[in-house]
This record gives sequence, structure tokens and C-alpha cells, in this order.
Amino acid sequence: MSNEAIQEGEPSGLFAVFSSHASNIKYNYSKIREVKSYRIGELFSAYRDILWDDGRHKYNVSSFIGEIDEILLGERFSAFDQGTLDGLIGTLRQRGNSNATINRKMAALSKLLRKAHKMGDIHSLPEFRRQKERAGRIRFLERDEEARLFASIRSRSEDAYRLSIFLVDTGCRLGEALGLIWNDIQEHRVSFWITKSGRSRTIPMTERVKEVIKLAPTTEGRRPKGPFTKLSQAQYRAIWNEAKAEVGLAADDQVVPHILRHTCASRLVQGGIDIRRVQMWLGHQTLSMTMRYAHLATNDLDGCVVVLEAPRHDEAAKTGESSVFSSPLTALSSPAKAKKSKPAAVKTPSKSSKVQ
Repeated sequence: MSNEAIQEGEPSGLFAVFSSHASNIKYNYSKIREVKSYRIGELFSAYRDILWDDGRHKYNVSSFIGEIDEILLGERFSAFDQGTLDGLIGTLRQRGNSNATINRKMAALSKLLRKAHKMGDIHSLPEFRRQKERAGRIRFLERDEEARLFASIRSRSEDAYRLSIFLVDTGCRLGEALGLIWNDIQEHRVSFWITKSGRSRTIPMTERVKEVIKLAPTTEGRRPKGPFTKLSQAQYRAIWNEAKAEVGLAADDQVVPHILRHTCASRLVQGGIDIRRVQMWLGHQTLSMTMRYAHLATNDLDGCVVVLEAPRHDEAAKTGESSVFSSPLTALSSPAKAKKSKPAAVKTPSKSSKVQ
């Protein structure tokens, strides 16, 4: 296009084509949304019943989100940036939260924000990085501790005693046991449908579990809905804490009802059951959760001791040495061994004994 044409305002061919297309463009303003901001507490109120089932876990999540909202001073967000998340984690750590606790709280926050982002309430999300957790010591009940604790529980409530036996022999969670109905129990097996992971599982029952799930008919001739529906979590925990104090375990903060699940897992592993089957029995979503008990599987290592000790003992017996430092190498090079193994010298006749 020439300068003269531009100066005179003559339209070019390209401009004419663009103008014809532009005239056909239609704009839809109905899908334009107003950018709003929300408090974390408001988002939780909107989506808590969608994301979490009623129960103890939902109660804990409510506490986590309430604390997070308090740390953020009720600030409203249209986008949740990385700096805000890092500052939140730093504050939780200053308050004495362990990495494991921080991970649980961040898991709840991440789930809530992802839902809000999907619904268009939050327009950007930070990257949630799992904090490194140290493997802590897992406490489980010895047989004598179980006997004393269960006897104390039984003196207070036969139903609580039956539930305790069921928990330690099945390894199920307290909520899973309380939610059982009779249709979940078929012949020698029990099925758990209401689980933390959302995956059902079926396991066989021990003989004493078969005994404790039996209930005599009530005076009205009807059984309750399930074997343990007479109890609530609060009632069972109250009985547990009283019995725990009576048998001298009040100061041990790890002796809570969940210790029965740890006890079941520990006994399975110590009894030689492989980790994969233990995972299936407990209903762990990932194998890494079950690997917490792997250090108890020492049976497979017993053969190592035999290999390490047998040569030392054999050589000590051969050489008569009692030193703890004796080994096949030192035994073979010892003076006694060398002297014993030295061939006898050939006796040569003297000159005087020669035949004349």
C-alpha cells in the first residue's frame, strides 16, 4: 500500500477483508463472572457436606480449617498463592505442630481449595508439598497388658469388652466396628463397607470374635441393628480411659483404642504374615502405610545369625581356642595348626652307619 493511499485514507484489500469478518463477530457477555473473594471458613461451610462424611474425621477437619482461618485472620481470597501457603505452614510449625500434623491439616486444606477451584471460586492454587515425616515408635499391647486392660473393661461393660476383643482380632477401626450391621457378617467372615479409604474389605474371623458377636435376644425378642450398635464412640472411649487408669496405664498417651489396630498388625507381622497380606487385612490404601510394621518381621533374618556364627564356633572347636576374635583365617595360620600340619622330616643315614 502506497504512502499516498494511506494519506488519502484509501482502504487496503486486507483491511476490507478484516472488516467483513469483524462485522460477523458476536460477543457473549452472559458468561463473564464477577471476581469474588471468600474466607476459608466460608468455603468450608459451602463444601464440607459434599467433601466429608459425618463422623470423627469430619469433626477433626472442621477443627483444622477453623485454625487455618484463624491464622489467616479471616482474610478473603480470590487466588491462594504460594507465599500464603508457606507462611501458613511456618506459623503451624512455630506453634509446635509436627510435620505429620501439618500434613494432615494441609491435606484438608488442599481438598477444600481444589473443590473451590473446580467450582470457580478460587482462580489459582499453590503447590502442596508433603512434609517429611519421621517414623515414630509404634506402641502395641503385650498379651499380659491386653488381659489386664480387657478384664478392667469387662468389669464395667460387657458390650465394651466384646467390642475390644473384636477390635484387636480384626484390626478394624472403631468407627468401622460400630457401623456394622448383621448383614455384614456371613458365616466365618465379616465385611467392612464404611471405611476411611472408601474401599470395602472382607476378612475371616477368629474363634473368639465369633463368640463375642453373638448377642442374646432382648426382652422384646429383637436384636439391635448390629453387634455393637448399643455403644457410641464417646461411651467406649470413656470406659476405655477408666479401665486404662485402673491398670496403671493412664500416663501412656499412646494407649488409646486405636492401639488395638496396631496390636493386630504387629501380631500378624511378627507371626510371619507377609506385608501385602497385612495391607489387605487392615485395608490400607497404600503399601507405605503398612510398611510401618515391616521392622517387626525379623523371622526372615534369623538365618543370617546362623551364617555369621557357625564358622566361628566350628573353628574354635577344632583349634581349641576360646578367643572371641578367632576366625577361619586366624585359625589356619595359628602355630599349633602349622606344627600339626608340618610333614615329618626324612631321616638320612649317618656316615658311620654306611655299609663297609
